[in-house]
Amino acid sequence: MRFTFFYIALLSSFLTFAQSELLAKNYIQQGQYEKALSIYKKLYLKKPSRTSYLLGLAEVYQQLEQFEEAEKILKKKVEETPYNAQIFVELGHHYDLQGKKEEARIYYDRAIETYSKYKKNHAYSLAQTFEKYSLLDEAALIYEKGMIHNPLANFNVQLAKIYGEQGKLEKMFDSYLDLLKQQPNYKNIVRRNFGDYITEDPSNEANLIFRKLLIKKLQQNPDILYNEMLSWLFVQQKEFKKAFIQEKAIYRRKEEGPQGIIGLARIAISEKDIKSATEILNYILQTPASKDMKLTAHKIILKAKVDNATKKEHKTIVEQYNTVFEEYGKSRETIGLQVDYAHFMAFDQDKKQEAIQFLKEILDRERLSRFQSSRIKMKIADILVLDQKFNQALIYYTQVQNALKNNFLAQDARFKVAKTSYYKGDFAWAQTQLDVLKSSTSQLIANDAMELSLIISDNSQEDSTQTALKIFAKADLLAFQNKNQEAISKYEIILTQHKGEKIEDEAFLRQAKLFEEEKQYEKAKVNYLKIIEFYSDDILVDDAYYWLAELYVNQLGQPEKAKELYEKIIFNHADSIFFVEARKKYRALRGDTIN
Repeated sequence: MRFTFFYIALLSSFLTFAQSELLAKNYIQQGQYEKALSIYKKLYLKKPSRTSYLLGLAEVYQQLEQFEEAEKILKKKVEETPYNAQIFVELGHHYDLQGKKEEARIYYDRAIETYSKYKKNHAYSLAQTFEKYSLLDEAALIYEKGMIHNPLANFNVQLAKIYGEQGKLEKMFDSYLDLLKQQPNYKNIVRRNFGDYITEDPSNEANLIFRKLLIKKLQQNPDILYNEMLSWLFVQQKEFKKAFIQEKAIYRRKEEGPQGIIGLARIAISEKDIKSATEILNYILQTPASKDMKLTAHKIILKAKVDNATKKEHKTIVEQYNTVFEEYGKSRETIGLQVDYAHFMAFDQDKKQEAIQFLKEILDRERLSRFQSSRIKMKIADILVLDQKFNQALIYYTQVQNALKNNFLAQDARFKVAKTSYYKGDFAWAQTQLDVLKSSTSQLIANDAMELSLIISDNSQEDSTQTALKIFAKADLLAFQNKNQEAISKYEIILTQHKGEKIEDEAFLRQAKLFEEEKQYEKAKVNYLKIIEFYSDDILVDDAYYWLAELYVNQLGQPEKAKELYEKIIFNHADSIFFVEARKKYRALRGDTIN
């Protein structure tokens, strides 16, 4: 019982001290130093050996310019603990605050000397103390010494950050590479950090330093890590053929699948470099890669060609598909290619019935898994929507939902049920489906569901007849059907007959994207500017800033105007989905070389 009372009293005392210290810290943050001083004096009086109380009291004295009082307690601590290197740093900082640089230097040097003699296992805490006062040279020195004294210590992350802040780019890159050799799982984090220095410009200082360092390291030690990082660097610079050379070296040395090469081809396609992507994937077709990998290569090449083809090129694409089918057959192994071919027939050649028949024959001919048959049914439903046979499409989407409950494809089918209902003007049923999808495990589907739900709800409250919403849905359907000019005209009806209604900014944005597809860039620019002018407080303004900036950079040759728009996203829309890309592109346009 006596022990219990003692324990309760001890705990109560501890909590009281902790609460008092927290209150004192809050007073410091608020600039109420006199109040903080009162608390820290009491705490220090009761426990003078507690370092946090000592430093808190010293800080308050310094803020109040009571330097003699601060010096008194710091020097007392030095006398009591002459081997405590961190206190020497604190005392040095104390003199720095008063502009006494020589005295400060004496104590900083004593901290380093004391560490070297006595405290070789306390590198991290001492270096952190130096960093606290932006003494980066001293912090780096201690981290470096710490890794020499203790081979098991790893301060590469801390050193890299310091070198970066100092502008010592080669040493920064070198530290990160040392980290990756010890801990390869840090690769994505390191690449993100490199993103603060590396730009798309191969002549950028950081790019040149990093490339030179990697080549030097490869010559000294042909570690595959350096090939991987060179490939990454070339991808950032959009030099896909150079990245391809590195990926081939990795492929030959790893003796694993060519996933890295295929991934590179996908990136090249996303950047519209179809020529490089085709060359990269043709390499896969010439290697002893597995049949699945070769089919994947064919699939990627053909889809990229379809996405970028003119009508004159359709005949050649049909021949290329048939050549692949002759070599590999129309079987379960080529389901993905066959579905893509059906899409090409329906959406690009306007052969909807032929495409549906082609897909139904696969269902009748092959013994398929539930997932394979569901993929085919999804594509049949998509084509039926294209043909405005909405009720038939809904049947197929529902079959997929029932066959693959809780699967991503089932959630996608539910979203397409909502979208189809929306196209046909059944907004209530569409909203019911969307409400379920807002909590989807797929963030992409959840976001799409939220966006469509807001369009329906926002434009149903003010207009019970949903007149403008019906026109908007028809315009969206026309866009889905690749009837861009007709869709543009539908959106124009909203812009002329429903001015000032909530749906107007959505119409401006949708129409602008179609103008871009039709290469009517000046018209797209006007739309974006109208959103910025009339809807500056609405949720689409960051979309308008971003896409107009992209237009200025990529089509209109006005990078300075783009820079201004990226800057608006960075400073005024930190929660925007475009924030990261806007910051990266802003820095590239500004010509930044370091963080």
